[in-house]
Amino acid sequence: MKFGVALGRLYPQHYDEVALEADRLDFESVWIPEHLVLPVDMGGSPFAEEDHPPVPPSSPVLEPFSYLSYLAGRTSQIRLGTHVYLLGLRHPFVAARAVQTLDIISGGRTEVGVGAGWLRSEWTAAGFDPRTRGRRLDEAIEVCRRLWTDEVVEHHGEFYDFEAVLFEPKPVQKPHPPILVGGESDPALRRAARLGDGWVGMKHTLESVKEPIEKLRRFRADYDRSEGPFEMIVLARIDSPDDVKRWEDAGITRLIVTPWRTGDEALDGIRHFADEIF
Repeated sequence: MKFGVALGRLYPQHYDEVALEADRLDFESVWIPEHLVLPVDMGGSPFAEEDHPPVPPSSPVLEPFSYLSYLAGRTSQIRLGTHVYLLGLRHPFVAARAVQTLDIISGGRTEVGVGAGWLRSEWTAAGFDPRTRGRRLDEAIEVCRRLWTDEVVEHHGEFYDFEAVLFEPKPVQKPHPPILVGGESDPALRRAARLGDGWVGMKHTLESVKEPIEKLRRFRADYDRSEGPFEMIVLARIDSPDDVKRWEDAGITRLIVTPWRTGDEALDGIRHFADEIF
């Protein structure tokens, strides 16, 4: 089992010290969420059972690949991920360059968590039709993957259209940094099964995670992708090594944890977690 730390459950002033301590303690990864913009008029939620946004529009947000690049220079081994990046809101040239830069300066430590996004008004504010966000994400993933791997790329799609281009240098990781598709809906799970190197979910219990795992296995079979490695990642509460074994048995390969109640307790929380669980 690999253990990541959810930096997004902290205020940004704590990111640096917690990431450095997580690196020292041999946590496998740290993860940053993102929004391009938070409209004053917000509605909806990424959680199916909730109707209200989980964060206020005044929430502090940092550009993830800029900050992860900073952390790359401050850390030595911990992997650096987005949970999740709204790839469809950017041109693939911009996003692919940000990922490529992080992967190079970190020595190949990038994890690219992407999602279509639940906040429809964010897409409207950015000038996009939120009804297209799934199709935009699908096409953007395709373009980014080709930019990271192919010598020459030409593309003529629904949203992106360009003649032959070169994109150098390629990322350190081959064939490219892992693409982990987020989301809990059937379309998101199908996208993960069809296009992803793994799935990154929200907070789950051992009971609640059964349904998405079963759907992912079924969808992967539908796309003839049952063979080969596939990451299964969720946020979860872990109280003992026995909990870890139960998550492993469920099929989860990486757990993202928040072993603290307030940001001021985060350093002690990850130290205690490492002592008790690793």
